[in-house]
Amino acid sequence: MANIPALDGLTVGDIVAEASFPLTRDSLVRYAGASGDFNPIHYRDDVARDVGLPGVLAHGMLTMGFAVQPVVDWAGDPGRIVDYQVRFTRPVVVDPEIGAVVSVVAKVGRLDAEARIARIDLTVKVGDETVLGKAQAQVALD
Repeated sequence: MANIPALDGLTVGDIVAEASFPLTRDSLVRYAGASGDFNPIHYRDDVARDVGLPGVLAHGMLTMGFAVQPVVDWAGDPGRIVDYQVRFTRPVVVDPEIGAVVSVVAKVGRLDAEARIARIDLTVKVGDETVLGKAQAQVALD
């Protein structure tokens, strides 16, 4: 069993997890197969360009999944994530040659001692650009 973090050991502002997730066009194809989302904006430059996008985009749910994974790992049990919400603020463009790297920093934003819930605020970026806004996970802790 994983070590479950204790609410009493946390302070607002603590960084509880950090991670980076490299993406390639191959990653997008594999995710499309797993999710069933075969929208060509996720693998064809011409289609993405024709609909006014800056290039092939990562699936939003893939980006959202990457963002919460460090919190799941820190919490030690995915069942401890009692709420998770994000706003998609900028698409993740996956370059055909260099791909993209989604970086995540998870920081304690609020502690509710009575409910035993920590709100974990996520900063999710590709390079210097924030790609998910108001990304927050509510985590039930001991």
